[in-house]
Amino acid sequence: MQLDQPLSDKEFDELDNFLLSDRTPEDAMTMDMLHGYLTAIAIGPETIMPAEWLKKVWGKEDTDIPQFKHEKEEQRIVHLIMRFMNEVLVTFEVAPKEFEPLFVEHEHEGQTLINAEAWCWGFWEGMELRPGSWDPIWDSEQSDLMRPIYLLGADEIEEEELPLVEDPVKAHKLALELEANLPNIYKFWLPRRKAGVETVKRDEPKVGRNDDCPCGSGKKYKKCHGAESAE
Repeated sequence: MQLDQPLSDKEFDELDNFLLSDRTPEDAMTMDMLHGYLTAIAIGPETIMPAEWLKKVWGKEDTDIPQFKHEKEEQRIVHLIMRFMNEVLVTFEVAPKEFEPLFVEHEHEGQTLINAEAWCWGFWEGMELRPGSWDPIWDSEQSDLMRPIYLLGADEIEEEELPLVEDPVKAHKLALELEANLPNIYKFWLPRRKAGVETVKRDEPKVGRNDDCPCGSGKKYKKCHGAESAE
């Protein structure tokens, strides 16, 4: 199946079951955390290649590696994750206001509320891939857009802020606020987003191997600093 196809319910459950299985590291992401993580990567300030972000799905340490039964299973799981990511990317490109974060529902005093904490943990992990790159939005007049993510996803918040997240009803309201803010966070970064690979511009013309060495030795480049570079 092509990478641009969204996951079916069956495929969603397949990936969910694998992430929760005993064959993944203890710190492997759950589906809601993974969705937040992929969202931060998809809409953030820099394009990050899968080779970098994929390994963090399994844990923070390089030794956090899932136990695949065989290579075919590994390819299958990675394929599902990539399609999960592409679904996020396509939604923001086509209809950002229709994006729905994967929040968890729970019952509280007869009400069905949403819990965005794990999703925000994942989003925070995505930001941690390029922490300094997110500074412009934190320092801008639109920094309030990030406040729900900070309150629900940061490792530490101020003591006076704790009631905002410990009360299920208030946390539910933060989740709704977060969902409403995401299209504007995407809009903020869209004109500022940097490509993952940048072309390096050479300020000086390239020195040919048979040209005089620019160091002023009087020798040919290949016999001087060119020889050192070759070594």
